[in-house]
Amino acid sequence: METNNLRGGDSAANALSSLKRLIERLTRQTLPPQAFAQWIITHDGLDARSRDDIVDLAGRPVDFVEIGAQTGYYDAKNLGFEQVDASRCDYVAFGDADCQPADDWLERLLAPFDEPGADALSAIAGRTTYSASMSGAALTTIDFMYFPSPLRDGATRNFYANNVAFRREVFEQYRYGKLDGVYRAHCQVMGLRLQDAGVVVHYAHDAHTEHRLPDSWRETVKLRWMRGEDSVALTPYIVRAYLPASLQWFARSGPLAPLCVMAGRLGFSLRALNHQGLPPLRGWRRAATAALLIGISSVDTLGAIVRGAGFGARRAAGRDAQALSYHRH
Repeated sequence: METNNLRGGDSAANALSSLKRLIERLTRQTLPPQAFAQWIITHDGLDARSRDDIVDLAGRPVDFVEIGAQTGYYDAKNLGFEQVDASRCDYVAFGDADCQPADDWLERLLAPFDEPGADALSAIAGRTTYSASMSGAALTTIDFMYFPSPLRDGATRNFYANNVAFRREVFEQYRYGKLDGVYRAHCQVMGLRLQDAGVVVHYAHDAHTEHRLPDSWRETVKLRWMRGEDSVALTPYIVRAYLPASLQWFARSGPLAPLCVMAGRLGFSLRALNHQGLPPLRGWRRAATAALLIGISSVDTLGAIVRGAGFGARRAAGRDAQALSYHRH
């Protein structure tokens, strides 16, 4: 579990209180922390007293991995994984400190590894959503879509790093790669790499965690802009994975390719309304949510066009080490 997404906000105290709330929530899991072979938390410099408080809350030993201020979100997960004891751990599960998992999240996430035919499973993706509000439903269809995999029924092409488990040796082989100037597209690229290698990622719909929304609308707009910029970096991987050789030039078409990707994403998002496992929206609420979705997607698309035209790349250096504020209850 990394704490990079708690870097935002006014003080370290906010980060610690948010982390403690999550630890308390995890102690109520149907698969309790005492059953973990190992629990690893990466952090930006928790003092000894804070670490002791967390261990007391967890009710079991915790391995703390201190990272630097410029360590990115995905690098933090890789560094945490390096502390995994291979003699004890067959599987590794990843969660985020700014998410609120359901009480049976971890049990549901790992259960498919125990089912008949599980030898073919290398990874399991849980279901991540935002809140059940109209804005949460709209954002969920944009940020947390899942696409069926051609490799196997019940498998997904993609996953999100806040809610996924791997066989230890599989993650050791693939890990998260480097993507300069990208905020949060690394797990999507890894999903494409796994699919290309024939590695099955099972989709566990019932393994649910709720990602918090940013603490302010200003931070939400910043998130949307960075998501749009990410689509530019992700476009070449999508083109390489899904278009024939004769159309590979499309990845080098400047802002045109990201614009087409964003248009396609909007279509998928609109169709995904009421199919994300959240309470269904009816009547005017559904219409309003669809309108909100289009508005949000427009901000994303503007970010994609600006980056696709070659602007802002220099400012994006170290983007995955940045964090918004996610401290509200």
